[in-house]
Amino acid sequence: MCELLGISSSRPANAQGLLHAFRRRGGETADNPDGWGIASLRGDRFMLHKEPLPAAYSHDFAEVAASVHTDILIGHVRKARLPRVNTLANTHPFLHTCCGREWVFAHNGLVPEAIELANRDSHPPCTPAGETDSEHAFCHLLENISRHFHEPPTAGVAPWLTALAALSELISVHGKFNFLISDGVHLIAYGHDRLHFRERRGDGDIDEAWIATEPLTTEAWQPFEPGELRIYRLGRLVDRVPASRATATTEVPALSPS
Repeated sequence: MCELLGISSSRPANAQGLLHAFRRRGGETADNPDGWGIASLRGDRFMLHKEPLPAAYSHDFAEVAASVHTDILIGHVRKARLPRVNTLANTHPFLHTCCGREWVFAHNGLVPEAIELANRDSHPPCTPAGETDSEHAFCHLLENISRHFHEPPTAGVAPWLTALAALSELISVHGKFNFLISDGVHLIAYGHDRLHFRERRGDGDIDEAWIATEPLTTEAWQPFEPGELRIYRLGRLVDRVPASRATATTEVPALSPS
C-alpha cells in the first residue's frame, strides 16, 4: 500500500544508493507498481519528477536518482487504491503553495474521509488536481496549517506543528495515515502505523536523517511510535510530538461519523 522515502541533510548530498534501493520497491521487491515521484529541494524551490509507471523499470527514475543533490527529498512509490487509477495527477508527491511557501506531500495509507473534510473547508489554500484521498488530505492539512502558521511560538514546538500533529492523529483514526510533508525548511514525518527512521550525525561532515516505510539498508533503523510526528531540519531532529501531546494541546475540527 504505497511506500515513502524522506531525506533531510545538513547540506546538499547525493542520494543515489538510497534511491536505488527505494526504486526496487516500486514493482520489483514490493507491490507498488502504479507510479513514482521524487520531490527534491533546489534553492528555495522544489523540483518535482514523477510518472504513473513502475519505478523499478523507469529510466527517468534512474536518471533522477543519479543526478539529484539536495538537502530535502520526498519520494513515493504507489499502489493505487483510491482511486485505482494510475494517472499523473494521482501520482505522489503533490505540490501546493501555502503561507508564502511551496509544500510537498506524500502519503501511505487510506483515508477516504479526508475528501469530505477538504470539501468542507471554507477557505482552502489549494484545490486537488487529482482524485486521491491523499491530495485531499494534503489540502486539508494546509488549510489547518494556514490558520496557525503565523502564531508565535509559546513554549517548544511552533503552534502550526502541534496543530498538524493533532489533525493527523484525528484523520488516522478513520484509516491509515503515514505521510511526509515539507515546507522547504523542515522535513516532517507522521508515523501512524508503518514508518521507520535512521539518523546519522557526522563529525564535522554531514548530518542526515532518513525516513522510510520499510528499512532500505542493512543498517539499524528505528520504528516510529504510533501517532508520532518527527520534525527535522538540516539533518537533525528539532522536535517530536507524540500522540498524547498532540491530543492534549490542540483542538481540531471533528470528522463526521464514518
